[in-house]
Amino acid sequence: MQKLDLPLALKTAQTAAAEGRKVLLHYFGQLKKVQEKSFAGLVSEADVESERVISAILLKAFPHIQILGEEGAFEKNDERLSPDQWVVDPLDGTTNYVHGFHVFCVSIGLQWQGRLVAGVIDVPLLDKTYSAAEGLGATVNGKNLKVSQAATVRESLLATGFFPGNDDTLREQIRIFSDLVFEARGIRRAGAAAYDLCMVAEGVFDAFWEPNLKPWDAAAGVVLIREAGGVVWNYDGVDYELGHQYLLAGNRKLAAEIAERIQKVRAAGD
Repeated sequence: MQKLDLPLALKTAQTAAAEGRKVLLHYFGQLKKVQEKSFAGLVSEADVESERVISAILLKAFPHIQILGEEGAFEKNDERLSPDQWVVDPLDGTTNYVHGFHVFCVSIGLQWQGRLVAGVIDVPLLDKTYSAAEGLGATVNGKNLKVSQAATVRESLLATGFFPGNDDTLREQIRIFSDLVFEARGIRRAGAAAYDLCMVAEGVFDAFWEPNLKPWDAAAGVVLIREAGGVVWNYDGVDYELGHQYLLAGNRKLAAEIAERIQKVRAAGD
């Protein structure tokens, strides 16, 4: 069985994310080609070039590990997951990016032997790089990360997102939002799930939930939150795995309360 040099993998992902950042900053405000991907959102030349640069670096260092990238998956209509795989979003928050909103990022996660073991998320305009590897902790620009200890929804700042691709799921998400918004201190919708997960790992957002995330939206952020002391579950409180339809993240106590409330809202809607 082939061994993984995890520190090298993390360093390689950091290098690749830094090169992806350069691409995104180069094109920011200078886009010439933006296309619709139906409900998959938008794609620009920045997405495509960022993924090309990132993939080249990852493959050079680890030629035996395949890559699942958002743009490549969209072109091939193939989102198949492998036990050993880089999972790359070259530009999470493309709509924000196209419209000049500063919340967008590069996200690179690594799944090895079926476990998410490393993740790097680079936020170019904030000059922040979030990094984590299994057993090595989570950092932002070298500073250790820890999830918040907010114990209840009433004392929490939450985050979520909305995906219009399925009417029933969107209506359910709005019902969940409606239940939580009356009690939480606030709910934010930044428009880039990878960034939201960073904010949970950093303790800025107390919890995050969203349905229908793609593997590349979640892979790196899951590692960050777990290494920062949090949990990442599906809505039933089961540990999240790539391919799950629902994601809920936060500290264990708060996540348990939100999971219970989500389950009640979903049951009432059946």
